[in-house]
Amino acid sequence: MKIICVIPAYNEDKRLASVLTKVRPLVDAIVLVDDGSKKKIERLAELAGVFVLRHPINRGQGAALQTGSDYALKLEADIIVHFDADDQFAASEINDVVAPIINKEADVVFGSRFLGKKSNLPFSKKYIVFPLGRLINHILGAHTSDPQSGFRAYTKEVARSFRIENDRMAHCSEILIKLSHSHWRIKEVPITVTYHEYGQKFSGGLRILKDLFISKIGQ
Repeated sequence: MKIICVIPAYNEDKRLASVLTKVRPLVDAIVLVDDGSKKKIERLAELAGVFVLRHPINRGQGAALQTGSDYALKLEADIIVHFDADDQFAASEINDVVAPIINKEADVVFGSRFLGKKSNLPFSKKYIVFPLGRLINHILGAHTSDPQSGFRAYTKEVARSFRIENDRMAHCSEILIKLSHSHWRIKEVPITVTYHEYGQKFSGGLRILKDLFISKIGQ
């Protein structure tokens, strides 16, 4: 199976090279989407197996993931992995995330920070944003343990079956809800997350919930 990893990047010049170096041996190719970074990401195209796409303006992580997923399908990916550029996720766990798909046990796999592995979750995420997110997702029909999981994998058939319409951070919940309402087999696996910077404040979590409700009302 051809595994292609999609990595959206916005001003991630500090840790991106390290992430690419760790991820590259574990997949067949990487599609890096430079989402209108102010600081140009240089020399990445020289890395073997790294395809670099660029948005002329910052459109948001959801839009970058859709752009990268579309390109991965053009490269004939069998499995598409979504991975962050900020070195929060453990690249070695890509094997764990894709294993249920390779073993024909699932069509979609979400990594979860709440299934046993230790992650240094900031207080606002652990006790406010994530519980609210789980409640909202549950109300809207998604019953997974991690309401904002950005580490996921799915088959090419799944990728062709839906589109990410929320350009900003609510895309995580959008994906969970859309796929939870589908016939696809879904599985969660534990992942480790290391927060180097606690960038998302409580207000950011509220914006996610607002965007999610707005997109739901607009359907």
